[in-house]
Amino acid sequence: MPPAEGRDSRVLVIPAAGTGSRLKSTLPKVLVPVLGRAMIDRLIDVYEPYVKSVVVVTNPVARAAVTQHLDARGLLASVVVQEQPTGMLDAITIAHAAVGAGVAAHVWITWCDQVGVHPLTVARLAERTQANPAAPIVMPTCTRPDPYIHLLRDSRHRITRVLQRREGDAMPAIGESDMGLFSLSRRAFLDDLHRYATMPMVGEGTGERNFLPFIPWMDRQGGVLTFPCVDAQESTGVNTPEELAFIEHYLRARS
Repeated sequence: MPPAEGRDSRVLVIPAAGTGSRLKSTLPKVLVPVLGRAMIDRLIDVYEPYVKSVVVVTNPVARAAVTQHLDARGLLASVVVQEQPTGMLDAITIAHAAVGAGVAAHVWITWCDQVGVHPLTVARLAERTQANPAAPIVMPTCTRPDPYIHLLRDSRHRITRVLQRREGDAMPAIGESDMGLFSLSRRAFLDDLHRYATMPMVGEGTGERNFLPFIPWMDRQGGVLTFPCVDAQESTGVNTPEELAFIEHYLRARS
């Protein structure tokens, strides 16, 4: 359990506006059960010891169900709505006002389907964030075959570009991938990300406004701190029935 002052200095933002259609579920994606428990419950179980409050970004149709679910847990949480599915960058920046109204020194962000993230990886994120409070971004990465995301680095080990399979980029056989988990300093979230989001950029393949290119942009501004995850399998997101079966098997084996 982290010290109380560390917990109080963090807010967790969960972009969860997906419909879960690829999972063939009638539920909002964040409420889809994994081993009998909703994704949002599994995320809260992992992150609640480290954060004081949660901001969940949902779509208009799912707002009532997600709000009711969170209220039943008695968690200090707010739900904000992404009216149009324009991309993860816009989903995250919708939380700007909710984060700005608080006093959190760091903003943690996790994709709603990253339910396999190892508790030790989360603990290491807290440790490195506390040890490097001025770092604009702290994030775990993993090395895995057939990556969906790959971080390109220069000779100084700085991230220069993020390759994304969904945008049609050619991917290496083995790559360094993000984990869908990031810690941003308050300034990086409220000021730098807000400034970045004013730029009219969209992905070539999806036409969406992506968050991940913010990482190399921020690395050019002041440095991004990365560290290795515990287990590459924990980085698997749940987007399809096959991935759901995989992560359920992984969680059973881990417990």
